[in-house]
Amino acid sequence: MPLTDSEAAQLFREEPDKFLDVGAGEVAHRKIGSGPDVLFVHGWPVSGATWRKLLPHLVDHVTCHVIDLPSAGSSRFDANTQMSIQQHITSVQRTVDLLGFDEISVVGHNSGGMIARHAMAGDQRLRSMGLINTEPPDPSWRFRSFIAARRLPGLSAGLGRVAGIPKVRASKFVFGDAFADRSLLDGEFAEFFFDPLHNNPIARDAAVRLLRSFDMSHVTDLPAIHRQLDVPVKLVWGDRDPFFPVERAKAMVPTFPNASIDIIEGAGLFSHEEGPAQVAASLLPTLTTPVN
Repeated sequence: MPLTDSEAAQLFREEPDKFLDVGAGEVAHRKIGSGPDVLFVHGWPVSGATWRKLLPHLVDHVTCHVIDLPSAGSSRFDANTQMSIQQHITSVQRTVDLLGFDEISVVGHNSGGMIARHAMAGDQRLRSMGLINTEPPDPSWRFRSFIAARRLPGLSAGLGRVAGIPKVRASKFVFGDAFADRSLLDGEFAEFFFDPLHNNPIARDAAVRLLRSFDMSHVTDLPAIHRQLDVPVKLVWGDRDPFFPVERAKAMVPTFPNASIDIIEGAGLFSHEEGPAQVAASLLPTLTTPVN
């Protein structure tokens, strides 16, 4: 049954289908569509709502399992919940266990792609993987500079203020370069991602604690992780992403046993929000190909 853009967005304004206790908070889980099972892992500082524009192009072909990791969206956590990249890796592993998949494809974006790679490396249930604008093993200076800022004092309060000022958050020195079309930072993107950072101090603190946990070894270890992902892998990349430049993405392809890349022209870091139809068309052959 077709899913409209407005219906897809509405899914994330309502309660999720279930909550999954992953040992440090509870993952929110939403399921929609029919066909092979696909798990979607979001990055920082967004939630599963980042997939809202992609879902209408997928639900007639695959069963979409969209999660909010603790610290984001509808997930359950509090000020004492452990927040770290390593815990998110564990949370994805426990989600796959709790949902009882015999086989699963996984799609990850941004840090969600890094988390998904670590979580699923060597897992025999993995049938294929899609990676959208995510960390390469050799990150750019822009990404390194962004990560270095995680130790700045007063980061939580500053992030809250910036998230509430449209002109400031649209600066290239803040979030502006995440999109080729900066107008997309407003509207639903602001509703789902900036408003919680601005208005919810517990959510903002959790996001900052997660960012501060970032360990560059999770990036530099990726070549070894990639060798364990012996399944079809499709990389899909916006060519105007300054954080994870497309040339570094292309250089990453041969580090996997079986990978290829498609380029989305005129899109930035959030290529799946700027060009959802093109991204879906690139992903679906990999997500729906039967296992040999």
